[in-house]
Amino acid sequence: MAQIETSVQIAAPAELVFAFFVPQRMPYWYGTEMEACIEVQGGASDFGVSQKVRVTGRLGRREVSHTAVVTAFHQARLFEWRFEDRYGVKGLERWELERVNTPPSVAAPKTAVRMRSDYALPGLLGKAMDWLVTRHAVARRNQDYLLRLKRLAERGEPK
Repeated sequence: MAQIETSVQIAAPAELVFAFFVPQRMPYWYGTEMEACIEVQGGASDFGVSQKVRVTGRLGRREVSHTAVVTAFHQARLFEWRFEDRYGVKGLERWELERVNTPPSVAAPKTAVRMRSDYALPGLLGKAMDWLVTRHAVARRNQDYLLRLKRLAERGEPK
């Protein structure tokens, strides 16, 4: 199983950063390359542990999707889901938020966000592709996600 870790420091409080971890706002920073649509089981407006989540979108002409189950959710601290797609790719994505201790002279609080992607591609060819290409693409994609989240959170409160 591959494990990719990426992090970013955001000049905003953890509560504001976590406001972007809801189904309506996540597509603004997560899955933008496929214009993701995130649907929560039962049409819920927020995530919760054990909920099923469907992430769909398009890459070129191909429709892509995977189903995830929320496995951890702690307001302003942690969000995690396990996923599987129709091609047999299984994994976990985890975001941890931590308040950064800043000196009293610094006006704006900061939050460190760590994103971890664990995944396994099926078969020998999948393992070879992961070693050659996929892990590098996932690391770059995750860094892009976090930088987009940073830009949104540092702009201010979501509408």
